[in-house]
Amino acid sequence: MDALLGFSAGVMIAASFWSLLNPAISMADSLKMNSWLVVFLGFFSGGLLLYLGDKIYTIFTKNKEIGTDKFKRCLMLMFSITLHNIPEGLVVGVAFGSLTYAIDGSNLAAAITLAVGIGLQNFPEGSAVSLPLRREGLSRKKAFFYGQLSGIVEPISAVIGAILVLKIKTVLPFLLAFAAGAMIYVVVEELIPESQSNKKKDLMALFTLIGFSIMMILDVALG
Repeated sequence: MDALLGFSAGVMIAASFWSLLNPAISMADSLKMNSWLVVFLGFFSGGLLLYLGDKIYTIFTKNKEIGTDKFKRCLMLMFSITLHNIPEGLVVGVAFGSLTYAIDGSNLAAAITLAVGIGLQNFPEGSAVSLPLRREGLSRKKAFFYGQLSGIVEPISAVIGAILVLKIKTVLPFLLAFAAGAMIYVVVEELIPESQSNKKKDLMALFTLIGFSIMMILDVALG
């Protein structure tokens, strides 16, 4: 079960760069923005939001029964992945919405390819939610349910992106970096330390590399 946590951490680290930060930099450059500043502000803001949420949660639960740490970890994990799926959905919506306005030489084949690619990437991302939840004692059905629930925001945000394509496009670099910061915070603060509590730390680190590699291959291969 600790290996599953390490695997999920690797998936989330890879997704943070290949699915979020790298596209955010490219989009900011194409929109003639100061890319390093936009990405930095988004990335740090995402991590700061999770930090503040962590502190507020601790204050409200410090007198409650033991077991809240597990709940907090599950909550943060679900929130970070859900947050990650919102800008991804917006990206797909913008791609299809751009067809109407003929923006940046957009074409239907490219939009479909993007949608399929992000859809396939969601398999390991969903497992990054479900596997740790299963580790915390949830049943298989509940772990699966919450894993797919974190992705329900993607088609909703895609519709919003398609409708508001011209306005959403300008804030996408910030939103992508924001989600990346939130994910990295969860990985560093919760997933990796918990997986390294195992006696076989070197093996747990190997599973983190495996998770990272799988997500990286999917992201790079699918563009």
